[in-house]
Amino acid sequence: MASTTNKQQALTQLVIGLKKHFDPAPPRELPVLEQLIYGVLRECTTVDLADQAFKNLTLRFFDWNEIRVSMPSEVEESLVDLPDAAGKAERVVGILQEVFEKFFAFKIDEIDKKGLKNAARKLQEMKDVTEFTVAWVVQRSLGGHAIPLDAPSLRVLHRLGMIEDETESLDSLRATLEHYVPKAKGPMFADALAQVGKDSCWEEDPHCSRCPLRGECPTGQLRKHTEPRAPRKPR
Repeated sequence: MASTTNKQQALTQLVIGLKKHFDPAPPRELPVLEQLIYGVLRECTTVDLADQAFKNLTLRFFDWNEIRVSMPSEVEESLVDLPDAAGKAERVVGILQEVFEKFFAFKIDEIDKKGLKNAARKLQEMKDVTEFTVAWVVQRSLGGHAIPLDAPSLRVLHRLGMIEDETESLDSLRATLEHYVPKAKGPMFADALAQVGKDSCWEEDPHCSRCPLRGECPTGQLRKHTEPRAPRKPR
């Protein structure tokens, strides 16, 4: 992250910049299990693509049990536009199988009855659940303050200069973000970072000239002198 004295100011300006250029839809209100499945789809992609994949699942299959007993390759057909669709299909089937074996039902809405930390721990113990999906469910369904971080959002934060220490743990980074990014802005912050990652902040050859955050981005300022200009259209 930036130096201690600049952390709050830098993140405050980032939140303002993201809010200015992006206006994500309000967070989806879903039961905990469905939010968990949605979080799997949403990791490393955007809300629009995750929405479509989630809709495809609910239209193609009769219920969660049908998905549970299906081959991952069949589930993958509903996730064709997502990164790592095959891996996500396996995780969806795995989560549903684990939930069914534990509860003989497809409902985990009471997972937080012993507190938010206990709920997060139970989610973390699930085989096919990542740190991103735990934070996603805590933020979107359990009323906690968590910032879900995936590869694209970390890439954007790094290029913005918000991550300077490569050895900083994910838990430490998330704690810093959660300290300075207001809880009410958390969903917008996560979704807008994902959109920046998809639209311009690509892993290879980022298109900095089209990024709305280029003015405050060290990487964007550096690349604006070297990035080739788009050819002029003939009159």
